[in-house]
Amino acid sequence: MKKTRQLMVGPVALGGGAPVSVQSMTNTDSRDAEATLNQIKALAEAGCDIVRLSVYDEKCIDALPKIVDGSPVPLVADIHYRHDLAIAAIEKGISKVRINPGNIGGMDKVRMVADCAKMHHVPIRIGVNSGSIEKEILRREGGVTARGMVDSALSHARLLEDAGFHDIVLSLKASNVPLTVAAYQLASQETDYPLHVGVTEAGLPGSGNIKSAVGIGALLLQGIGDTVRVSLTGSPIPEAQAAIDILRACGLRNSYVNVVSCPTCGRTGIDVAAIARRVEKELSDIRVPLTVAVMGCVVNGPGEAREADIGIAGGGLSAAKNAGGEGGDYAVGALFEKGKEPRKVEGDLAGILIARVREMARERQ
Repeated sequence: MKKTRQLMVGPVALGGGAPVSVQSMTNTDSRDAEATLNQIKALAEAGCDIVRLSVYDEKCIDALPKIVDGSPVPLVADIHYRHDLAIAAIEKGISKVRINPGNIGGMDKVRMVADCAKMHHVPIRIGVNSGSIEKEILRREGGVTARGMVDSALSHARLLEDAGFHDIVLSLKASNVPLTVAAYQLASQETDYPLHVGVTEAGLPGSGNIKSAVGIGALLLQGIGDTVRVSLTGSPIPEAQAAIDILRACGLRNSYVNVVSCPTCGRTGIDVAAIARRVEKELSDIRVPLTVAVMGCVVNGPGEAREADIGIAGGGLSAAKNAGGEGGDYAVGALFEKGKEPRKVEGDLAGILIARVREMARERQ
């Protein structure tokens, strides 16, 4: 990863070579402390390191102490236009503020927010997206461009810098994936501030996951990005898993079981999809880096999965059948482990594989 300057969001390090963190944002009414706190806890359980919430009036401020005190992760207050809410949120214990200094009412108010944030060691994220670029920049560029997005973000950053504040995070999101990637590439060349990366308004789960994976993944593979948020319409809970999946695919999160499975062909002798689903589900709690393969046949399976730590290759269904449910058919196959000769196994292949993986995880802890 590109070495950016490091700052702290509560206990979570951002930038400076720290692991890429996962963020999401609540969609509850922030004035409802209990509902908001419940969603924050669910997001933390799903894998979020940091959670953002909207703070838009005094009732949100009143709810913050209970939310902050009960949260298992540091919180970011998302604020537009009102410097007083930013100051109040910081004083109530928020760990980071998202605000654009250029639209909070002048340099005197920028200094007030900056002084408060500096006193409490709270960083500020400047969030520019393709819909929030200043009109003069749009006129100069003839529309939304990567150059315009970066210039907009840096102009906001200069206001904080002029106020003596430098604990800044930048984000430059668009719903257009190539534009998003180009903006972050440009920002990475021109500043060492940590970058919060994501594709905004990516859409519904499914197509939104693909857009996010392409955009965020393209950046992470270039070493660009210090924290990520996948933006999906609906419940925010799936955003955390989607972000973790992207990090794992980019080789940036390895303390999980990575299940690989073949696409199947005419030689397939077992229900690969059902077994893989069961294996993935039942091993989701393991925090040991292991690659586990589920392959459809013994002809090519072990060879194609040679990089796996352990795997199963199906030879076909046995005479006996297990009515135990998904992925539970009795079958014959080969169990293979890296560095060992494959051995024939028969019965509940998913169960056999799961049991052996758990043994390996205990051995490696």
